[in-house]
Amino acid sequence: MRGLRRSLAAKLLAAQLLVIVAGSATLALVALAIAPDLFHAHVREALGIVPDDVARHLDEAFEDAVLVSLAVAIGAAALAAALASAFLAIRIVRPIRALARASQEIARGAYGSRVAAGGSDELALLAASFNEMAASLESAERRRRALLSDVAHELRTPLATIEGYVEGLRDGIVAPEQSTWSLLASETARLQRLVEDLQLVSRAEERQLDLRTQEVEPGALVADAAARMAPSYEAKGVRLVPEVEPGLPTVAVDPDRLGEVLANLLDNALRHTPAGGTVSLRAALRRGDLELAVSDTGEGIAPEHLGRVFERFYRADQARSRATGGSGIGLAIAKAIVEAHGGSLRAESDGPGRGATFVVTLPGGSRAP
Repeated sequence: MRGLRRSLAAKLLAAQLLVIVAGSATLALVALAIAPDLFHAHVREALGIVPDDVARHLDEAFEDAVLVSLAVAIGAAALAAALASAFLAIRIVRPIRALARASQEIARGAYGSRVAAGGSDELALLAASFNEMAASLESAERRRRALLSDVAHELRTPLATIEGYVEGLRDGIVAPEQSTWSLLASETARLQRLVEDLQLVSRAEERQLDLRTQEVEPGALVADAAARMAPSYEAKGVRLVPEVEPGLPTVAVDPDRLGEVLANLLDNALRHTPAGGTVSLRAALRRGDLELAVSDTGEGIAPEHLGRVFERFYRADQARSRATGGSGIGLAIAKAIVEAHGGSLRAESDGPGRGATFVVTLPGGSRAP
């Protein structure tokens, strides 16, 4: 950092002095080439013909005055240049040095490093951009660590089950029955589903989904999602009610991806709604945007959990979610897919036992005539 400061300060000072020296040399040459003749002309005009010794004395006095004036002017300009260079070096080098220090800290893994970003000049804009970059890196690192921890936690149970049964089969403790193979296949499928879900949510959050958008009728989206989930709802004894507001405009979406979102929300509602309950899937226009809402009469969501239901692997009820075989990132996938469409997904609930509503909002046009 000191080498950087000295180098930058020296360059600024050298540039200032170079301009001063060049200007002073030009001024001296011009003054010594032109000023004597002008001075002689004024002396002759004022005094007429003067003795040689007087003329010589006047010339020496004039040259001394010019040279002294130039020396004083050059000295003052050099001093001003040095002060200005020092001031600029401090103003420029200090934020650059802070940026360099923070960059080194971030390179060592201290992603919370920030720099002061006051003012509106280019350095201030650079500092603000650096802080935004650092915040993004910190957030990404926080998500990475959380993901690694969550993945390790999620993999531990099925891997332990598989390992235990494989050792039991090898040692002859567990009989190679159909139920054993079914359980191993189920745990393997759970691992495969977890891997696929992780790949999907990662691509969606990084805006790398291959969306094949087309104009789709909202009614068709609702009907397809309801038809896909109807057997599961009938098996559990939960009523599924599709509702489509008339006259809705088409919406530009990837029907397959949005179908995944609705299926995910409907599956989530089914898991948390007891037999005899009701789940509705509504499509309506709100302030020019299309809203797809899944509402249930089930367990509801406590206020302390409401803001975290879209976090990967977050479970308000750990035991229930694992028992039903969910990967724990279904809602995170749904949110990422909706946001990849330029929309939003939010959760609403009046509390435990009062049901929950998940609302997908997609940019849309005006109501169809």
